[in-house]
Amino acid sequence: MNEFIIKDGFKYLHPKDQIILIMERVYSYEMTTTSGGNISIKDENGDIWVTPSGVDKGGLTREDIVCVKADGTIEGRHKPSSEYPFHLAIYQARDDIKAVLHAHPPALVSFSASGMVPNTSLMAGVKDICGEIDFVPYALPGSEQLGANIAESFNKGFDTVLLENHGTVTGSCNLFDAFKQFETLDYTARIQIKATALGKITPLSQEELAIQPVHLNDVESFSPSHINSVEKELRFEMSRFIQRSYQQKLITSTEGTFAQRLSEHEFLITPHGEDRKYMSPDNLVLVKNGQCETGKVPSFALAMIQAVFAENPNIHSCIIAHPPNLMAFNVTDTELDSKIIPEAYILMRDIKKVSFVTSMREMQTIAHVLGEASPICMLQNNGIIVTGNNMLQAYDRLEVSEFTAKAVLDSFQLGHVNAMGDEEISELKQAFNLPD
Repeated sequence: MNEFIIKDGFKYLHPKDQIILIMERVYSYEMTTTSGGNISIKDENGDIWVTPSGVDKGGLTREDIVCVKADGTIEGRHKPSSEYPFHLAIYQARDDIKAVLHAHPPALVSFSASGMVPNTSLMAGVKDICGEIDFVPYALPGSEQLGANIAESFNKGFDTVLLENHGTVTGSCNLFDAFKQFETLDYTARIQIKATALGKITPLSQEELAIQPVHLNDVESFSPSHINSVEKELRFEMSRFIQRSYQQKLITSTEGTFAQRLSEHEFLITPHGEDRKYMSPDNLVLVKNGQCETGKVPSFALAMIQAVFAENPNIHSCIIAHPPNLMAFNVTDTELDSKIIPEAYILMRDIKKVSFVTSMREMQTIAHVLGEASPICMLQNNGIIVTGNNMLQAYDRLEVSEFTAKAVLDSFQLGHVNAMGDEEISELKQAFNLPD
């Protein structure tokens, strides 16, 4: 089924299968529990397909999904979710909404219990995906009042709402977009909670949010004549690491750029907007002499990757990601010290940081910052770029960096971080032949 999803998205996938796939992702990503959460899809004929009441959300089957017909009759072996009334209220309020997702991820529940909504200005792109977030007052779960409260919010134009002392609801024209909003907001909430422990958070200003990134518009295309065995192997390796990165919660479904050099003027890069969980070798975009493979849209980070590869012949792999623990340091002024254990320093070295404006506009500056002595660069409020001699080394650096960031955050909770001193670092550099 994965191959089918990769090629056609949800276009030809039955609502039952769409619901099962997305609920599996919500559950495995620790955004709901066995009994929590519900999903629905409104079909073109007015039927509503919805998750059942009282059935394990970690093991749904096609037979579990309930259909509420347009005339109100119910088909299926279970009762529809007890929260079905607010799903119906949303569909009645907005004709453009065709899918609704509700669950209780801990980070977003923390905000709902605190009477707050996550700051969608923490990172570039979040507001574009989630829009403005509304806060809906408490009402009894499953009640008409809760449905009325949520419908009123959707009527105002909100597509994502936090329910006071409850959870989160997203709605969109299709289920994947509703999930994308849900996942992105949860990711943002996790980052904000972690960053709060470090001190002052610096969100993007309205002027910064208005800055458009450097895009290579009107890129010429070409049709590759053949695919050699080296490219085939690298395509497979890249897609495997992209899927693993998603599984390890280092990237989201639509955010995260991977690039691998093939030759001096040729590299592979992730496509724009394609689901990272199901990334396959044929999704990747070949870039050759500045031209892109016909029929594919490369990542919007194409200009940055081109600059990095052109400036650094020893860099063969790049990853741009937004791991929650690293991003806690990214959105604050607190520096991440890589000197807490030898493995961390050997892989990470001294992490550089560039401003948000630089990350959006000055690709050459980023290319100059990176190198053998500084393989990682923080792009303020815009992710982290990790480089390596190959994809394995770049991925290892990303994973070790995220683990290190988590360890440092936890050390702060314990009261103090004891970093290695100059003598230990000098010894490491000499023993492992590390460049200054």
